[in-house]
Amino acid sequence: MAETRNSADLAATMYDGARETTHSASAPHSGKAENGTAGIRLDIRVQTERIDAGAVTSALAAPGAVGALVTFTGYCRDEGGRLKALELEHYPGMAERQIAKIAREAATRWPILGCAAIHRYGLIAPGEEIVLVACSSAHRGAAFEAASFLMDFMKTSAPFWKREHLVDGTMGGWVEAKDTDDAAADRWHRL
Repeated sequence: MAETRNSADLAATMYDGARETTHSASAPHSGKAENGTAGIRLDIRVQTERIDAGAVTSALAAPGAVGALVTFTGYCRDEGGRLKALELEHYPGMAERQIAKIAREAATRWPILGCAAIHRYGLIAPGEEIVLVACSSAHRGAAFEAASFLMDFMKTSAPFWKREHLVDGTMGGWVEAKDTDDAAADRWHRL
């Protein structure tokens, strides 16, 4: 049977053979958390306002050490023209803590320099952003992996609920979790 290596060891060998020391920062229930001594910036937010991706990425792209910045933005779809809005609810405080926990896990697995995870709640119209995940690192591989990890676990572990508001004026049901989301998150347990 092949020897299993943990993700931190794999990251250390994948990125120039050295892993920068990272310390996790804990995010408060709202706003931003920053741990200047470790050099990792965590920006964890749950908000009703539109997400300013430019401001978020500018804050993570500090000159000098950052060689890669990967972002993912998830948008509300119109579902073939039938969706007027998507209503997102969350468990205040718990949602932020869970997202911060996932972000800290990403920081222990990959040598990231910064991480943002911003999720909206309330009524969101088709074409508007729902979530933004961004990770910066000295190397693109770590930034891609950390961002993918963070998004996969936000989809499955962060306490958010979605309900459809339809263009015909009726209320749709609560959106069920997808097996594909669980499968995407499950792969990280094997790495």
